[in-house]
Amino acid sequence: MKINQAEIVMSAAREAQFPQAPFPEIALSGRSNVGKSSFINKVLTRKNLARTSQKPGKTQTLNFYLINNRFHFVDVPGYGYAKVSKKEREAWGKLLEHYFQTREQLRGVVQLVDSRHEPTKDDVAMYNWFKHHEIPVIIIGTKADKIPKGKWQKHKKQINETLGVINSDTVILFSAETGLGKDDAWKAMTGLLFSSQPEPKTDNE
Repeated sequence: MKINQAEIVMSAAREAQFPQAPFPEIALSGRSNVGKSSFINKVLTRKNLARTSQKPGKTQTLNFYLINNRFHFVDVPGYGYAKVSKKEREAWGKLLEHYFQTREQLRGVVQLVDSRHEPTKDDVAMYNWFKHHEIPVIIIGTKADKIPKGKWQKHKKQINETLGVINSDTVILFSAETGLGKDDAWKAMTGLLFSSQPEPKTDNE
């Protein structure tokens, strides 16, 4: 996909700040420091649109990026970061749960995991939560350039088996350094963004 326009339009700390535009959305979820910002910058061909940091847990809001004036990327707070206070984690959890369960514009989630290692318990719990709520997921295995090419399929299989990935979901190995998996990621994301529109969600679902 050719990116003509990409900008952050809102950093939301509460529901009232969510953009009201009807654009379809893809949320990006992952463990802190897994490479969400690098993924965003690479697929959007922007160097510093999403700020990368060596300090995990920096994203403390839902950051809405408007792309080509057609859809949103929504970067959500990373999970599994122990140094964030219990009170902060609970507040994020309530906000995220509300977003994922009620946001009508949401078409699916990109869940990023570190392809070099077996997915963590937090990764598994998050994937299972998305599946419980019937949210489509694209799994992106980051930092694949750190793995020898001959072992890519082994690591991809490990992600599939550990998460228990269902057939309708996709696992893609990705590198923000080399661009590996970028085209496949766009194909999967546009498939969710511009496929038939889902039924509106209700608070009871």
